[in-house]
Parts: sequence; structure tokens; C-alpha cells
Amino acid sequence: MDIKSKVGKRIREIREKIDMSQKGLAYFSDLDRSYIASVESGQRNISIVNLEKIANALGVTLSELFKGI
Repeated sequence: MDIKSKVGKRIREIREKIDMSQKGLAYFSDLDRSYIASVESGQRNISIVNLEKIANALGVTLSELFKGI
């Protein structure tokens, strides 16, 4: 599994754990829902800026986001 897929899987795991939809994550991170979907499916090479937006929206630190990857 490549790093994009691992990061996407981790984001999905955290999002589902807190019972948040992709639409909700998109709203709180100020990103498009289709962008979130492509990140979670490992199709997007996400920037560190957007990783921080997603981590903040999920209520985790960047280090927690990468835990176990």
C-alpha cells in the first residue's frame, strides 16, 4: 500500500470513528467533498496545508493523524 492510500485510510478511520460524514469533513476543513473522497481513496497527493486543515477538522494533531502509518 502506498503512502497516499495509507493516509487516506487513516483519515477515513478517524472520520468514521467520530461519526462524521465526508460532507461534514469537507465543510469543517473548508475543502470540497469530492476532494475528501479522492484523498480517502488514495488518489490525491495531498498538501501539508490541506493535511493540517483535515486534522483540525477531525480534532486531532498531525502526529495523531500519522500514527500507525
